[in-house]
Amino acid sequence: MSVTPTRIEHDLLGQKAVPDAAYYGIQTARALENFHLSGVELRLYPDLIVAMAMVKLAAARANADCGLLERDVLAGIEWGCRELIDGRFHEQFRLDVFQGGAGTSTNMNANEVIANLALEHLGHAKGAYEHCSPHDHVNLSQSTNDAYPTALHVGMALGNVRLGQAMGALIAAFRAKGHEFAGIVKMGRTQLQDAVPMTLGQEFNAFGETLAGEIRALDEMQRALCEINMGATAIGTGLNAPDGYAQRCADHLARITGFPIHVAPDLIEATQDTQAYVQYSSCMKSLAIKLSKVCNDLRLLSSGPRCGFREINLPPRQPGSSIMPGKVNPVIPEVVNMVCYRVIGSDLTVSMAAEGGQLQLNVFEPVIAACIFEAQMLLINAAHALQAHCIDGVTANADVCRHYVDYSIGTVTALNPVIGYERATELARDAMASGRGILDLVRERGILSEAQSADVLDPLVMTGQRRGR
Repeated sequence: MSVTPTRIEHDLLGQKAVPDAAYYGIQTARALENFHLSGVELRLYPDLIVAMAMVKLAAARANADCGLLERDVLAGIEWGCRELIDGRFHEQFRLDVFQGGAGTSTNMNANEVIANLALEHLGHAKGAYEHCSPHDHVNLSQSTNDAYPTALHVGMALGNVRLGQAMGALIAAFRAKGHEFAGIVKMGRTQLQDAVPMTLGQEFNAFGETLAGEIRALDEMQRALCEINMGATAIGTGLNAPDGYAQRCADHLARITGFPIHVAPDLIEATQDTQAYVQYSSCMKSLAIKLSKVCNDLRLLSSGPRCGFREINLPPRQPGSSIMPGKVNPVIPEVVNMVCYRVIGSDLTVSMAAEGGQLQLNVFEPVIAACIFEAQMLLINAAHALQAHCIDGVTANADVCRHYVDYSIGTVTALNPVIGYERATELARDAMASGRGILDLVRERGILSEAQSADVLDPLVMTGQRRGR
């Protein structure tokens, strides 16, 4: 039986063997033993790991500016951070996203991995911390209580950019269908009852616009995420951080990320405050609500194929039943609905965790982070799936749409200004009783001339697309 080579490290609680191949150290090893809850590991959220590395890189450069870090140690830390930023060594972040300690385990995971990467780069063995220490060098002038929330802000901002891009592609797909379906007249519905005519293009354009409004709100939230508390150290007083460090760190982080990073005006308040997470999560919840409603509509409009609305066809992705031959289900909108339900539910967790903060720190930031990073990932993946596997392939049943318009009584609404509400109501009642169309009855009773009928009862006119001729 082979034995895994180990190295011995020590901390407050004593000594412990750490796998020699591991770039993490003793505090990460202890956390790996303590936290077995969700099975979701930090490495599954690369934006958080990249953000941690960016924060550590900015801190190291600020410390060097303040004369606290030697150039060779700085070079090693920079190399280690760059490796993580470029996506390497993420497998060293195996901690469960659910963890006690207000993020200390995650912070130390980053400190230890970066220190050991730096040591190897400088020609030393892993664990030779006298040359580059996770505490005295990588964590210099920091506390978990400023480095970790700053990394959360940066990581969420990174994820927000990708979310905006994914949703932007989905919005563009809806708008492209809006253009394609611009000439297809259909009935609009309110309370699932016939309303007045519109075009299928208008309906799909509205899908795009309702999502675009939510992305604009998320873009506004990006500014809140760019406010950080670096330099606060433990509770916001800046203990152990040199003069000028906070601003230097923010300046370096702004250059590294490309975001307008700035220091919060009150570091004590910023260290205990979690409102940016609450607001950002709320924006994602709002997006999820809108996206789920759109998917509900897609499922209704495509219902059938013979006994439903069947105004549109969704691309068939897979057989839909183990017993009913020929059945194809709207699986992509369905799974996006599920994603939205999860995001909506996670927002409540964020709210409860934010409310649970006490005095100078909120210890529940790890569950906030888990919820938000998961929600970003789910919404990004859902947007890609809905666009590529559904919206791009939607087709219209124009004849079905026109049939509903021709036999609907909703067109009678256009007669209100011409014959009055009472006469229009009587006409609608007769149409319902006889099963005939409004236009047929108007012609039969000579209510309007052919020219008037063509103008007033033209469904395309009712959609608003010919007004102002």
